[in-house]
Amino acid sequence: MRSGLLKNKISIKRLSVLLIASAFVVSCGTSKKVSSNKKTGGKTVTKSENLRKLDSRFDGNVSRSINDILKDAEKYLGTPYKFGGNTSSGFDCSGFTVKVFEENSLDLPRRSSDQAGAGKNIDIREVKPGDLLFFATAGGSRVSHVGIVHDIGPDGEVKFIHASTSKGVIISSLNEKYWNKAYLHAQRVL
Repeated sequence: MRSGLLKNKISIKRLSVLLIASAFVVSCGTSKKVSSNKKTGGKTVTKSENLRKLDSRFDGNVSRSINDILKDAEKYLGTPYKFGGNTSSGFDCSGFTVKVFEENSLDLPRRSSDQAGAGKNIDIREVKPGDLLFFATAGGSRVSHVGIVHDIGPDGEVKFIHASTSKGVIISSLNEKYWNKAYLHAQRVL
């Protein structure tokens, strides 16, 4: 009888942890819709093709305040991923952006879905370092990930720094198939 009660307690604890984790992931959502196709001059271009052929309008100039944000973000490269983390011992994606901006006296909401509504929505061709990129990594159209634009290459390749679940804080490219497919939109908060 005791072993049955013990198993039930363990099962209840596991279920509780699962429910809490699920609630956090779901609470990061937003109702923004992803447009998978875009009409340009009478021709339909898929989102992936559009991002790969990005004609960036970034002029290469970065202000001192944005440069400071990027330096602070870079010092965390290699920091492990930690669910709910917002310190140098481990970050989740929105904890990372909050910490970096906080170190530069700028406040961001804690959840990625709330960050997705902060500032001004901008076209991907208008992004510059320091802007935020939002992704639907869990499928669908709900914001579940955020990163900070790190740099834009001469060919328009957008690179961003973020806390990935598998590798911790890294720099990734929007040209990578996974991120390209999951991309939702960009926000300027500076």
